[in-house]
Amino acid sequence: MPTSRSYGDACPIARALDAIGERWALLVVRELLLGPQRFSDLRRALPGASSNMLTDRLRELEGRGLVRRRRLPPPAASSVYELTERGRELEPILDSLGAWGGAEPRPANGSLTATSVLLFLRGSARAHPDPPTDTYRVQLDDRVWTVSNPRGQLEIEPHDTAAPEASIRTDPGTLNALLLDPAGLDGAIAAGSVQAEGNLAALRRLVEVAA
Repeated sequence: MPTSRSYGDACPIARALDAIGERWALLVVRELLLGPQRFSDLRRALPGASSNMLTDRLRELEGRGLVRRRRLPPPAASSVYELTERGRELEPILDSLGAWGGAEPRPANGSLTATSVLLFLRGSARAHPDPPTDTYRVQLDDRVWTVSNPRGQLEIEPHDTAAPEASIRTDPGTLNALLLDPAGLDGAIAAGSVQAEGNLAALRRLVEVAA
């Protein structure tokens, strides 16, 4: 059941935690930062959250005005969850939290979602003194994004692009490994864990932003 627990503290920090401090709530918000997702997408991204737990968190976030559910038109005819403007205000907070958490030890068998890796890529590129200006098609598992730099700041959008300078197809863990060690790109392509097309030099610029 959704929780109505409160710290009963008038401090704005406590009131913020009343809204988003429940387990899985901020990770649901994280998964929606780069675009709408279906319930099944969120379940796949957050396997440690049961269906009931995820339903409760979504219901609470909807009730707080942070998330809304929208019905897609035919032929999709399915529902997706997306952030409201109020929910979108959490984006810089999660970016800062992610930067802070980078110094914490990683769990031995921790998983990485496509969204979390792309947020790491975006944050690294925005902090880079000379970020890539090319347009990329990035496919992680079965989802596709366009990575571009339209106004001097890297943007990641959940749609395909017609004419990318370079394309990469891989899984979240492999892309994360390349961001940490870009020298592994040629080996990953040779091994088949990365499929790359287009301007390989442009692709190198992308994976080198976090190095």
